Amino acid sequence: MAVDQNVRAEKPLSAVEFVALFSLITSLTAAAIDAMLPALGEIGRALAVSDAKNTQLVISLFVFGMVFGELLFGPLSDAIGRRKTILLGLAIFCAGTILAMTASSMEQMLLGRIIQGFGVSGPKIGSRALIRDKFSGDAMARMMSYIYMVFVLVPMLAPAFGQLVMSVANWRAIFLVYLALGLIVSLWLMLRQRETLAVERRIPLSLPALVRNGWLIVSHRRVMAYILALGAVFGGKLLYLSTAQSIFQDIYGAGARFPLYFAMLASGIGFASLSNSLLVMRFGMERLSVLALAAMAGLSAGLLVISLIYDGQPPFLLFMLICAAEFFCFAILFSNLNAMAMQFLGRVAGLGASLTSGLSSLIAVLIAVMLGRFYDLSVLPLAVAFLFAGIVGLVLVLLARRSSAEPV
Repeated sequence: MAVDQNVRAEKPLSAVEFVALFSLITSLTAAAIDAMLPALGEIGRALAVSDAKNTQLVISLFVFGMVFGELLFGPLSDAIGRRKTILLGLAIFCAGTILAMTASSMEQMLLGRIIQGFGVSGPKIGSRALIRDKFSGDAMARMMSYIYMVFVLVPMLAPAFGQLVMSVANWRAIFLVYLALGLIVSLWLMLRQRETLAVERRIPLSLPALVRNGWLIVSHRRVMAYILALGAVFGGKLLYLSTAQSIFQDIYGAGARFPLYFAMLASGIGFASLSNSLLVMRFGMERLSVLALAAMAGLSAGLLVISLIYDGQPPFLLFMLICAAEFFCFAILFSNLNAMAMQFLGRVAGLGASLTSGLSSLIAVLIAVMLGRFYDLSVLPLAVAFLFAGIVGLVLVLLARRSSAEPV
């Protein structure tokens, strides 16, 4: 079967096509989150949601579904290969999309979102392991930065696209777009990308083996430090995504300008990704991560103080400037912390990608859901989440320096 797959993809992908394909694959996660943001209010009204805070669950439970998918698809990709894992995940994603698109209640919507999140983990984890098969170390971080740089256009444009779709149709049409994207990516992958995991290197699914290899990963102090730091950082970002629509429209009265302001902040992530791709080969992942976490802690402390002074509603310009700098740090950290954890996991890259993403996502959901319940037209919970991410992440990365650098 592996031979047939490679026959269908005789001509290897160029670097440009590889980046384009895997940027689109990884963008499904961001598109499934960010295009929904302008629709949260309409979804709440259409599905008769009594407490507006519950619409945050449309975002956070999507990530919650990813936790379970990430834990499954990693070992599955080690057992059956990267391509099949990605394609299976895309099929599940499309099934969840249909369920959410036809929702007549909030419960059905949330179930569809959980299934979507579960399914999107296949392409997320499978593509990351595939990239790890082809690249390693700082070269891997550079490739991830290139992919992330293209991928960042999605959060810049997705809210505006979601708002555009709603202006001519309704929120259900956004899910039609997700369905089309899933089908396009599946076809492109089947036709063009070869399998990167040779049959002789595959690890059959075995509970004892999963437990044994999983323990090797979670007991590796350096890897776990990076995973926990990544979870804290992702938690701050997830809380922002869950509350961004209300922050911009309810606190700052952005109205139809919400996608523009959202895109302005997201553009800083693209600039940071480009910067990271150039700097990481010269200075290394660890040093850049330490600087980014220190900067995040300082910026977040400033945002918290300003928010307290202004009763949780800091001036819009100050809020935008601080968040733009925060998101610059986010981009540096997402690329490097992932690569730093994965560089020790070559022998069990699939399971390692699963645990890295699953555990960090679980931590992020807990942070976002807990602090999101305190949201009441105030930036304070967001400032606290950012500060927590900066301080905890910095301590963990510094402690990791004292741990073993031996691979799993």
